[in-house]
Amino acid sequence: MKHIHLLKNSIQEYAWGSYTAIPDLLGTPSPSEKPQAELWMGAHHKAPSLIKHKNQWQALDKIIEMHPKELLGEQVADKFLNKLPYLFKILAASKPLSIQAHPSREQAIKGFERENRQGVPLDAYNRNYRDDNHKPECICALSDFWALCGFRRIPEMLLLLSKISTPGLASAINDLSEKPDSKGLRDFFQRLITISKSEIIPILNETMAKVRLHIQDDPVFKWMHSLYEAYGNDFGVFSPILLNLVCLKPGQALFLPSGELHAYLSGLGIELMANSDNVLRGGLTPKHIDVPELLKILTFEEKDIEIITPQKMGECEEVYPGRAEEFILSVVKVESGNSYHSRDSHNVEIIICIEGQTLISEYPVEKAIALSKGQSAIVPAICGEYRIEGNGVLYKASVP
Repeated sequence: MKHIHLLKNSIQEYAWGSYTAIPDLLGTPSPSEKPQAELWMGAHHKAPSLIKHKNQWQALDKIIEMHPKELLGEQVADKFLNKLPYLFKILAASKPLSIQAHPSREQAIKGFERENRQGVPLDAYNRNYRDDNHKPECICALSDFWALCGFRRIPEMLLLLSKISTPGLASAINDLSEKPDSKGLRDFFQRLITISKSEIIPILNETMAKVRLHIQDDPVFKWMHSLYEAYGNDFGVFSPILLNLVCLKPGQALFLPSGELHAYLSGLGIELMANSDNVLRGGLTPKHIDVPELLKILTFEEKDIEIITPQKMGECEEVYPGRAEEFILSVVKVESGNSYHSRDSHNVEIIICIEGQTLISEYPVEKAIALSKGQSAIVPAICGEYRIEGNGVLYKASVP
């Protein structure tokens, strides 16, 4: 496993996915028969990438088990127990994803062990913890990308709520205005998310009548209307008021720590996260929702949106500031006469080309593979120095 290898990656077909975005990236028939939501690059046991080994396509997690230090690098292998610590994705949302948050490492370990003791199958509908890892993540826009991220400032929340307040919400809003702190925010959120189906119908009917009056004034109300049209009488319709609403431009990114409530609304993006599939949902989904468990892991703190942009680290590479020990994201842009040269020493890297035609060559052996739009490759730590030339844009995942 000393050389760079192409990857075969699996596609997750979720209802919110796009029929065109991932097929257009991969050069496969478009539109697809089913919505394609995520392209997974990595070694998660649910859907590991495949790598050609001894003339056979084999699961990357199994190959890493056989050659951990060669593939990962000695330090990464020792620190992360011979496992690839990140999961790299292309995410294509044509409909809003669920409102969700991810547990901390300690919460994930306890939750995973608890559900194992209870005998809940790993693929069960009501399973909350599918592994024992936390899931900090970074989302980087490839197109205009709308997202909700973290609780907005309470004064902003109250101002927006004042425009659509109805008798059914008046008491909860008043309590929040009298206690505009973390505890008051938690109480307010819990009251909203636990409103019964029979109670929420008249509340949303009255609320949406007022929302329609303000659709042209603020994208918050436009998104509330869109969520109501898509999901009907769902608590999640209120999420654009509760959470920060942002539209990332291509190249801009967000970092989402454990415990932060968020939702991706639309767009194509690169997603890089710790190697986990743990999700606790609160609304806007037909999938399993466990409100008590979600409330346990959420961080009820107001925050402002922090948009991350990459910093130049050489003539061809820009690196997004790292916030997690498992991963770091960078973008590599090459053109004729201007190629990328890696460092002599690096850990395991996964690279995907999202634009153009490129060639990756190893040093000192002139072994090269072509990497065109939609293709990805893994660069083992033992590979050493390499270069990328051609005309193209590539995103690279590695370990800090």
